[in-house]
Amino acid sequence: METRGVKLTWLGHGTFKVQTPVGKTILIDPWVQGNPACPEKLKELEQLDVMLITHGHFDHIADAVALAKKHKPTVVAIWEICQWLASKGVENTVDMNKGGTEKVGDIEVTMVHADHSCGILDEGKILYGGEPCGYVIRFATGFTLYHAGDTNVFGDMKIIGELYKPNLACLPIGDRYTMSPREAAYALRLLGVRAVIPMHYGTFPILTGTPGKLKELTVDIEGLEILALKPGESLG
Repeated sequence: METRGVKLTWLGHGTFKVQTPVGKTILIDPWVQGNPACPEKLKELEQLDVMLITHGHFDHIADAVALAKKHKPTVVAIWEICQWLASKGVENTVDMNKGGTEKVGDIEVTMVHADHSCGILDEGKILYGGEPCGYVIRFATGFTLYHAGDTNVFGDMKIIGELYKPNLACLPIGDRYTMSPREAAYALRLLGVRAVIPMHYGTFPILTGTPGKLKELTVDIEGLEILALKPGESLG
Protein backbone atom coordinates (compact mmCIF):
# COMPACT_ATOMS: atom_id res chain seq x y z
CA MET A 1 0.00 0.00 0.00
CA GLU A 2 1.01 3.66 -0.39
CA THR A 3 2.13 5.12 2.94
CA ARG A 4 2.87 8.65 1.65
CA GLY A 5 6.42 8.79 2.92
CA VAL A 6 5.84 7.02 6.24
CA LYS A 7 7.99 3.95 6.99
CA LEU A 8 6.79 1.36 9.53
CA THR A 9 9.08 -1.37 10.85
CA TRP A 10 7.60 -4.15 12.98
CA LEU A 11 9.97 -5.02 15.82
CA GLY A 12 7.80 -7.94 16.90
CA HIS A 13 4.88 -8.27 19.33
CA GLY A 14 3.15 -4.85 19.62
CA THR A 15 6.27 -2.75 19.00
CA PHE A 16 6.73 -0.60 15.90
CA LYS A 17 9.35 1.88 14.80
CA VAL A 18 7.80 4.56 12.62
CA GLN A 19 9.83 7.03 10.58
CA THR A 20 8.03 10.15 9.45
CA PRO A 21 8.46 11.89 6.09
CA VAL A 22 10.64 14.59 7.73
CA GLY A 23 12.99 12.09 9.35
CA LYS A 24 11.63 11.80 12.90
CA THR A 25 11.54 8.40 14.63
CA ILE A 26 8.57 7.21 16.67
CA LEU A 27 8.56 4.08 18.83
CA ILE A 28 5.19 2.56 19.72
CA ASP A 29 5.24 0.37 22.86
CA PRO A 30 8.92 0.25 23.81
CA TRP A 31 9.79 -3.41 24.33
CA VAL A 32 12.97 -4.20 22.43
CA GLN A 33 15.81 -5.55 24.59
CA GLY A 34 13.82 -8.42 26.12
CA ASN A 35 11.56 -8.90 23.11
CA PRO A 36 12.39 -12.38 21.73
CA ALA A 37 10.84 -11.50 18.37
CA CYS A 38 12.91 -8.36 17.81
CA PRO A 39 15.97 -8.91 15.58
CA GLU A 40 19.22 -8.23 17.43
CA LYS A 41 20.36 -5.63 14.89
CA LEU A 42 17.27 -3.52 15.60
CA LYS A 43 17.44 -3.54 19.41
CA GLU A 44 19.67 -0.48 19.52
CA LEU A 45 18.02 2.73 18.31
CA GLU A 46 20.19 5.45 16.82
CA GLN A 47 17.45 8.05 17.08
CA LEU A 48 14.20 8.38 19.03
CA ASP A 49 12.06 11.51 18.91
CA VAL A 50 8.64 10.35 20.11
CA MET A 51 7.51 7.41 22.22
CA LEU A 52 3.87 6.28 22.38
CA ILE A 53 2.77 3.89 25.14
CA THR A 54 -0.58 2.08 24.93
CA HIS A 55 -0.57 0.52 28.43
CA GLY A 56 1.58 -0.53 31.33
CA HIS A 57 2.18 -4.25 30.85
CA PHE A 58 5.87 -5.24 30.77
CA ASP A 59 5.75 -6.39 27.14
CA HIS A 60 4.81 -2.86 26.10
CA ILE A 61 6.71 -0.64 28.53
CA ALA A 62 9.81 -2.53 29.69
CA ASP A 63 12.34 -0.29 27.94
CA ALA A 64 10.46 2.98 28.33
CA VAL A 65 12.53 4.42 31.16
CA ALA A 66 15.93 3.44 29.75
CA LEU A 67 15.16 4.68 26.25
CA ALA A 68 13.57 7.90 27.50
CA LYS A 69 16.63 8.73 29.59
CA LYS A 70 19.02 7.90 26.75
CA HIS A 71 17.29 9.67 23.84
CA LYS A 72 15.13 12.31 25.59
CA PRO A 73 12.08 11.77 23.33
CA THR A 74 8.64 13.24 23.87
CA VAL A 75 6.76 10.47 25.69
CA VAL A 76 2.99 10.21 25.18
CA ALA A 77 0.85 8.08 27.50
CA ILE A 78 -2.24 8.17 29.65
CA TRP A 79 -1.94 10.42 32.75
CA GLU A 80 -1.23 7.66 35.28
CA ILE A 81 1.61 6.14 33.25
CA CYS A 82 3.16 9.57 32.75
CA GLN A 83 3.14 10.09 36.52
CA TRP A 84 4.85 6.72 37.02
CA LEU A 85 7.45 7.53 34.37
CA ALA A 86 8.13 10.90 36.00
CA SER A 87 8.71 9.13 39.32
CA LYS A 88 11.46 7.16 37.56
CA GLY A 89 13.15 10.31 36.32
CA VAL A 90 11.65 10.48 32.83
CA GLU A 91 11.26 13.98 31.42
CA ASN A 92 9.33 15.38 28.44
CA THR A 93 6.09 13.49 29.11
CA VAL A 94 2.81 14.43 27.44
CA ASP A 95 -0.06 13.08 29.52
CA MET A 96 -3.35 12.53 27.71
CA ASN A 97 -6.64 10.74 28.03
CA LYS A 98 -9.08 9.16 25.63
CA GLY A 99 -10.59 11.49 23.08
CA GLY A 100 -7.76 13.98 23.43
CA THR A 101 -5.59 15.08 20.50
CA GLU A 102 -2.09 16.53 20.75
CA LYS A 103 0.36 17.86 18.19
CA VAL A 104 3.69 16.15 18.85
CA GLY A 105 6.46 17.27 16.53
CA ASP A 106 5.29 16.65 12.98
CA ILE A 107 2.46 14.26 13.92
CA GLU A 108 -0.99 14.64 15.43
CA VAL A 109 -1.92 11.99 17.99
CA THR A 110 -5.41 11.07 19.22
CA MET A 111 -5.80 8.67 22.13
CA VAL A 112 -8.68 6.23 21.65
CA HIS A 113 -10.23 3.40 23.62
CA ALA A 114 -8.87 -0.14 24.02
CA ASP A 115 -10.53 -3.03 25.86
CA HIS A 116 -7.81 -4.61 28.02
CA SER A 117 -6.12 -4.13 31.44
CA CYS A 118 -3.27 -1.84 32.45
CA GLY A 119 -1.39 -2.76 35.65
CA ILE A 120 2.28 -1.78 35.97
CA LEU A 121 4.56 -4.37 37.55
CA ASP A 122 6.98 -2.38 39.73
CA GLU A 123 9.30 -4.10 42.22
CA GLY A 124 7.00 -7.07 42.59
CA LYS A 125 3.82 -5.03 43.05
CA ILE A 126 1.06 -4.18 40.58
CA LEU A 127 0.42 -0.45 40.38
CA TYR A 128 -2.61 1.20 38.82
CA GLY A 129 -1.68 2.33 35.33
CA GLY A 130 -4.83 4.11 34.27
CA GLU A 131 -6.64 2.52 31.34
CA PRO A 132 -5.25 0.94 28.16
CA CYS A 133 -5.57 2.86 24.93
CA GLY A 134 -4.92 2.87 21.23
CA TYR A 135 -3.65 5.72 19.05
CA VAL A 136 -4.71 7.35 15.81
CA ILE A 137 -1.64 9.01 14.30
CA ARG A 138 -1.98 11.55 11.50
CA PHE A 139 1.07 12.47 9.47
CA ALA A 140 1.68 15.72 7.62
CA THR A 141 1.31 13.99 4.25
CA GLY A 142 -2.26 12.92 5.09
CA PHE A 143 -1.54 9.28 5.97
CA THR A 144 -3.43 8.04 9.05
CA LEU A 145 -2.39 5.04 11.16
CA TYR A 146 -4.45 3.31 13.85
CA HIS A 147 -2.47 1.27 16.39
CA ALA A 148 -5.06 -0.55 18.48
CA GLY A 149 -2.76 -1.56 21.35
CA ASP A 150 -3.74 -4.71 23.20
CA THR A 151 -7.49 -5.03 22.88
CA ASN A 152 -10.56 -7.12 22.34
CA VAL A 153 -12.95 -6.05 19.60
CA PHE A 154 -15.41 -3.40 20.79
CA GLY A 155 -18.35 -1.76 19.06
CA ASP A 156 -16.89 1.74 19.10
CA MET A 157 -14.26 0.65 16.59
CA LYS A 158 -16.97 1.67 14.15
CA ILE A 159 -16.70 5.22 15.52
CA ILE A 160 -12.91 5.15 15.15
CA GLY A 161 -13.33 4.13 11.52
CA GLU A 162 -15.97 6.74 10.74
CA LEU A 163 -14.41 9.61 12.69
CA TYR A 164 -10.70 9.20 11.88
CA LYS A 165 -10.75 7.15 8.66
CA PRO A 166 -7.41 5.35 9.13
CA ASN A 167 -5.56 4.17 6.04
CA LEU A 168 -3.88 1.35 7.94
CA ALA A 169 -4.63 -0.51 11.17
CA CYS A 170 -2.25 -2.50 13.39
CA LEU A 171 -4.42 -5.10 15.14
CA PRO A 172 -3.50 -7.85 17.63
CA ILE A 173 -4.48 -11.38 16.61
CA GLY A 174 -2.64 -13.64 19.07
CA ASP A 175 -5.59 -14.76 21.24
CA ARG A 176 -5.37 -15.49 24.99
CA TYR A 177 -4.49 -11.89 26.03
CA THR A 178 -5.96 -10.03 23.04
CA MET A 179 -8.23 -10.63 20.08
CA SER A 180 -7.87 -13.79 18.07
CA PRO A 181 -8.28 -13.70 14.26
CA ARG A 182 -12.01 -14.24 14.78
CA GLU A 183 -12.45 -10.98 16.71
CA ALA A 184 -9.92 -9.15 14.54
CA ALA A 185 -11.91 -10.06 11.43
CA TYR A 186 -14.98 -8.50 13.01
CA ALA A 187 -12.92 -5.46 14.03
CA LEU A 188 -11.90 -4.93 10.39
CA ARG A 189 -15.55 -4.87 9.38
CA LEU A 190 -16.32 -2.27 12.05
CA LEU A 191 -13.33 -0.10 11.15
CA GLY A 192 -13.90 -0.27 7.39
CA VAL A 193 -10.13 -0.12 6.91
CA ARG A 194 -8.64 -1.70 3.79
CA ALA A 195 -5.13 -2.52 5.06
CA VAL A 196 -4.03 -4.22 8.26
CA ILE A 197 -0.76 -5.31 9.87
CA PRO A 198 -1.39 -8.22 12.26
CA MET A 199 0.58 -7.97 15.52
CA HIS A 200 0.92 -9.47 19.01
CA TYR A 201 1.12 -13.06 17.78
CA GLY A 202 3.83 -15.69 17.57
CA THR A 203 6.08 -14.09 20.21
CA PHE A 204 5.38 -16.99 22.56
CA PRO A 205 3.78 -20.39 21.77
CA ILE A 206 0.68 -19.37 23.74
CA LEU A 207 -0.12 -16.63 21.18
CA THR A 208 -1.61 -18.92 18.58
CA GLY A 209 -3.42 -16.62 16.15
CA THR A 210 -2.01 -16.39 12.63
CA PRO A 211 -2.30 -14.03 9.65
CA GLY A 212 -3.38 -17.04 7.58
CA LYS A 213 -6.41 -17.57 9.79
CA LEU A 214 -7.24 -13.85 9.62
CA LYS A 215 -7.07 -14.03 5.83
CA GLU A 216 -9.35 -17.07 5.82
CA LEU A 217 -11.94 -15.20 7.91
CA THR A 218 -11.87 -12.06 5.76
CA VAL A 219 -11.97 -13.43 2.21
CA ASP A 220 -15.30 -11.66 1.74
CA ILE A 221 -13.87 -8.17 2.46
CA GLU A 222 -13.20 -6.80 -1.00
CA GLY A 223 -9.84 -5.10 -1.47
CA LEU A 224 -8.49 -5.91 2.00
CA GLU A 225 -4.68 -6.08 2.25
CA ILE A 226 -3.31 -8.23 5.07
CA LEU A 227 0.28 -7.09 5.38
CA ALA A 228 1.87 -9.97 7.30
CA LEU A 229 5.27 -8.53 8.09
CA LYS A 230 7.98 -10.61 9.72
CA PRO A 231 9.77 -9.02 12.69
CA GLY A 232 12.31 -6.58 11.27
CA GLU A 233 10.45 -6.07 7.99
CA SER A 234 9.22 -2.66 6.92
CA LEU A 235 6.35 -1.12 5.01
CA GLY A 236 6.84 2.08 3.04
